[in-house]
Parts: sequence; structure tokens; C-alpha cells
Amino acid sequence: MIFRLTEELIFPDPSLAEPDGLLAIGGDLSRERLILAYQNGIFPWFSEGDPICWYSPQERCVIVPEQVKVSKSMRKVLDAGLFSVTMDKAFKEVILNCAKSPRKGQDGTWITTEMQDAYIDLYENGWAHSVEVWHDGILAGGLYGLAINGVFCGESMFSLMSNASKTALIWLCRNPDYRLIDCQLPNDHLLSLGAVMIPQAEYLSILED
Repeated sequence: MIFRLTEELIFPDPSLAEPDGLLAIGGDLSRERLILAYQNGIFPWFSEGDPICWYSPQERCVIVPEQVKVSKSMRKVLDAGLFSVTMDKAFKEVILNCAKSPRKGQDGTWITTEMQDAYIDLYENGWAHSVEVWHDGILAGGLYGLAINGVFCGESMFSLMSNASKTALIWLCRNPDYRLIDCQLPNDHLLSLGAVMIPQAEYLSILED
């Protein structure tokens, strides 16, 4: 059953989501609703012109920081000091680049102007964070997401140079502030870096712990 949200600030139980993870439609992208969503393992995902769709997959793609896979070639890149990494220094630039980055099998972007404005507001109020990867002072890649109770809920990443987004993710995994990296949905790139699938209930338990 797909639930239709009203102005009331509430979400249905995530366990009631459809097999594809779709839980509810409607509502808004207010700061309060987004924070409540992420605290309950729910995230928005929709295209321009569509109603706001809220998802909570029955299986969650995550990376346990200590288990991130760093290939020999990637170790050489990191050891060479090709990139420098910062956090929360260029959030707007990161989310804009994520929105512009082409995605395999996708036309356009789900990071609409409305979504960008909402997450910039979250950043300005201390909930959303970005990791920036620089090469010779120029932004080469990065990622952004929300920090919820020691879990970094990743939203998107981009790379303008080879290995830039990998550098951002590995840096994030080495940040002691985070005990789990939530990748939401799997892809080959994430799985190659050590991402695994865990049941929704296990993810929610970690999020609440």
C-alpha cells in the first residue's frame, strides 16, 4: 500500500513500503519533514514534475567503514597525494555538480532545484554535509548527505577526475564520526568498494542505536 501524506508531520511505518521501497507520496521538503524521514530510514526520490516520492527499501545498501575496499591502484593514488580533501567547504558547488552529472540509464536529474534548495537549507542548519575533493585548488569530485546519529546517509556523489569520488568515499569511511555509511540503493561502483546489503530492520536498528 502506498500512503498519501498530508500536511501532518508523520510517516507510515517503513516496514509497510512496497517491494521496490516506495512508501508514500506527497508532503513537502521542509527541513522538519526531511529530518524526520531520515531518522526513520526514509528518503525522497522523484523526478522533475512528479509528486514527491518517499522510499524505504526492504534491503539497504551500506558500507561498514572498516570494511571499505581500497584497491592497490587506489592506494597509490591516495599515497601520491594527488588530491586534498575538505568537509563542508563547498556544499552548494558539490550538490550542483551532483545534479549536473550524467547517470547511466537516467535522463535528466532527480536532484531538482527544489531538492537542491531543501538540502542547502539542511546544510545551513547543520544537518547536511559535503566532502570535497580538490586537485590543484579546483574541485574534482565530492559527495553529500545527512548525518543522523553517527550514520552518514549518502545522497549523491560526482567525479570530474578519475578516482575523485572514490577518494571522497574512502575519506568519509576513515572519518571516526561515522559508524556506518548508508548508500541507500546498490550499484556496481558501490559494491566494488565493499558495500553490502542488509535488511531494513537491521538498518533501522543501527540508526536508532
